[in-house]
Amino acid sequence: MAKATLSPEKQKHKRKVKKNVRQAEKRRLQNRYHISRMKTAFKKFNEVLKKEGAEAAAKLLPLCQKLAMKAAAKGAIHKNEASRRISRAALKLKKALQNQQAA
Repeated sequence: MAKATLSPEKQKHKRKVKKNVRQAEKRRLQNRYHISRMKTAFKKFNEVLKKEGAEAAAKLLPLCQKLAMKAAAKGAIHKNEASRRISRAALKLKKALQNQQAA
Protein backbone atom coordinates (compact mmCIF):
# COMPACT_ATOMS: atom_id res chain seq x y z
CA MET A 1 0.00 0.00 0.00
CA ALA A 2 1.39 3.37 -1.00
CA LYS A 3 2.05 6.01 1.60
CA ALA A 4 -0.54 8.77 1.51
CA THR A 5 0.81 12.28 1.13
CA LEU A 6 -0.44 15.03 3.37
CA SER A 7 -2.42 17.84 1.89
CA PRO A 8 -0.91 21.35 2.28
CA GLU A 9 -3.45 22.19 5.01
CA LYS A 10 -2.36 19.24 7.13
CA GLN A 11 1.39 19.67 6.61
CA LYS A 12 1.56 22.83 8.66
CA HIS A 13 0.32 20.89 11.70
CA LYS A 14 2.75 18.02 11.37
CA ARG A 15 5.49 19.57 13.56
CA LYS A 16 2.95 20.52 16.22
CA VAL A 17 1.55 17.00 16.30
CA LYS A 18 5.03 15.54 16.78
CA LYS A 19 5.69 18.01 19.57
CA ASN A 20 2.40 17.08 21.26
CA VAL A 21 3.38 13.41 21.15
CA ARG A 22 6.75 14.21 22.77
CA GLN A 23 5.10 16.31 25.47
CA ALA A 24 2.48 13.66 26.20
CA GLU A 25 5.16 10.98 26.61
CA LYS A 26 7.16 13.23 28.93
CA ARG A 27 4.07 13.92 31.07
CA ARG A 28 3.16 10.22 31.12
CA LEU A 29 6.58 9.29 32.46
CA GLN A 30 6.50 12.05 35.09
CA ASN A 31 3.03 11.00 36.23
CA ARG A 32 4.12 7.37 36.38
CA TYR A 33 7.11 8.35 38.53
CA HIS A 34 5.03 10.25 41.08
CA ILE A 35 2.27 7.62 41.23
CA SER A 36 4.77 4.79 41.61
CA ARG A 37 6.59 6.50 44.49
CA MET A 38 3.30 7.21 46.24
CA LYS A 39 1.96 3.67 45.85
CA THR A 40 5.23 2.16 47.06
CA ALA A 41 5.15 4.34 50.17
CA PHE A 42 1.59 3.29 51.01
CA LYS A 43 2.43 -0.40 50.43
CA LYS A 44 5.41 -0.09 52.75
CA PHE A 45 3.20 1.67 55.33
CA ASN A 46 0.69 -1.21 55.23
CA GLU A 47 3.43 -3.86 55.51
CA VAL A 48 5.04 -2.13 58.48
CA LEU A 49 1.63 -1.70 60.12
CA LYS A 50 0.96 -5.45 59.86
CA LYS A 51 4.43 -6.71 60.79
CA GLU A 52 6.00 -4.18 63.15
CA GLY A 53 3.02 -2.42 64.66
CA ALA A 54 1.42 0.99 64.84
CA GLU A 55 4.36 2.94 66.31
CA ALA A 56 6.65 2.04 63.41
CA ALA A 57 3.92 2.77 60.87
CA ALA A 58 3.22 6.15 62.48
CA LYS A 59 6.70 7.24 61.41
CA LEU A 60 5.92 6.42 57.76
CA LEU A 61 2.55 8.19 57.56
CA PRO A 62 4.00 11.71 57.07
CA LEU A 63 6.05 10.44 54.11
CA CYS A 64 2.94 8.89 52.56
CA GLN A 65 1.06 12.15 53.02
CA LYS A 66 3.87 14.15 51.46
CA LEU A 67 4.16 11.92 48.39
CA ALA A 68 0.39 11.78 47.86
CA MET A 69 0.02 15.56 48.04
CA LYS A 70 3.02 16.04 45.76
CA ALA A 71 1.50 13.68 43.17
CA ALA A 72 -1.74 15.67 43.37
CA ALA A 73 0.09 18.98 43.07
CA LYS A 74 1.90 17.74 39.97
CA GLY A 75 -1.41 16.64 38.44
CA ALA A 76 -0.57 12.92 38.40
CA ILE A 77 -3.64 12.18 40.53
CA HIS A 78 -6.67 14.18 41.61
CA LYS A 79 -6.44 15.98 44.94
CA ASN A 80 -9.47 14.08 46.24
CA GLU A 81 -7.73 10.79 45.50
CA ALA A 82 -4.69 11.94 47.48
CA SER A 83 -6.91 12.98 50.38
CA ARG A 84 -8.79 9.69 50.27
CA ARG A 85 -5.59 7.63 50.36
CA ILE A 86 -4.22 9.68 53.26
CA SER A 87 -7.50 9.45 55.15
CA ARG A 88 -7.71 5.68 54.78
CA ALA A 89 -4.12 5.22 55.93
CA ALA A 90 -4.68 7.46 58.96
CA LEU A 91 -7.84 5.54 59.83
CA LYS A 92 -5.95 2.22 59.67
CA LEU A 93 -3.26 3.65 61.92
CA LYS A 94 -5.82 4.99 64.39
CA LYS A 95 -7.58 1.62 64.62
CA ALA A 96 -4.27 -0.17 65.08
CA LEU A 97 -3.28 2.20 67.88
CA GLN A 98 -6.65 1.72 69.61
CA ASN A 99 -6.36 -2.07 69.35
CA GLN A 100 -2.85 -1.92 70.74
CA GLN A 101 -3.91 0.20 73.71
CA ALA A 102 -6.94 -1.98 74.42
CA ALA A 103 -4.83 -5.13 74.48
